Amino acid sequence: MSIGIALSPFTLDATDNAVDAAVALTREAAEAGVRSVWFGQTFSTDAITLAGIAGREVPEVEVGTSAVPISARHPLLIAGQTQTAGAATRGRFTLGLGLGASALAAQAFGISGDRVITRLREFLTPLRSVIETGAADFHGDTLTAVTPMPAAVAGARPPAQILVAAMGPQALRVTGELADGTLPFLVGPGALADHVVAPLTRAAERAGRPRPRVVALVAGVVTSDIRTARAAAEAATAFYDGIPSYRRTVELSGAARASELVVIGDEESVAARVAEYFDAGATDVVFTQTDLTTSADRSRTWRLLGELAKTRVA
Repeated sequence: MSIGIALSPFTLDATDNAVDAAVALTREAAEAGVRSVWFGQTFSTDAITLAGIAGREVPEVEVGTSAVPISARHPLLIAGQTQTAGAATRGRFTLGLGLGASALAAQAFGISGDRVITRLREFLTPLRSVIETGAADFHGDTLTAVTPMPAAVAGARPPAQILVAAMGPQALRVTGELADGTLPFLVGPGALADHVVAPLTRAAERAGRPRPRVVALVAGVVTSDIRTARAAAEAATAFYDGIPSYRRTVELSGAARASELVVIGDEESVAARVAEYFDAGATDVVFTQTDLTTSADRSRTWRLLGELAKTRVA
């Protein structure tokens, strides 16, 4: 079991140099005792590149992406990036993928959100093949992935784990069959146990795969200014209230809005919530949006997470 933090590209892009900031914040997290650092993907900085650089500079932590959308990307290119980051970090890189918001994909790339489950399956199949064997020969309905020459990257061992930000039943089934685990976000502990961990584990067992990794992404901050934090949480998560897959998990978690799942409070209350996620079946808990209030609160949150990480087996 491990405890980590996620860095927002919006935070990094607000600095003088996003890459320098990624390295500095990763080092700060490592010094606080946090075990992993994850990088989000939007339309600015490349999350896989940032993770590779930060992980090479700060060898004390695992690094990963949370998460790279598969829309408008090809598995052979992602396989090359993944292996390069794996070689750079000596095997401490984990690839987190997502289906992506269909409205954003349509607006940005002109692609429809049709057949997303088929595309997920067809994306993961050659991606895993290249990462594990250095080659692929895949011909599907939504994509073709053939390596005309060897595609293995020297030093990319052990092969990077592949996680998928899957929350719906079909996506979880494909993830259990073809990936190493999942990266759920905005899911309460109860819903995580019943609607993520259970179906994912069943799918993995049916496919003869190992017990999947469940990296629960939890928005939250340790702070004394509850009112300000709650207002910031509402603004930061309003976007997700308009996405059907997130609305579903929020409702399954017994909440009306995504902001209600943001963990806000003192060290004792936040630590108790972390424990609930582990009890629900999470193998990792990764806090995101820890900069909702002040830099002092963010540091306070990271210190708590580092202390909690000492009590967990990595």
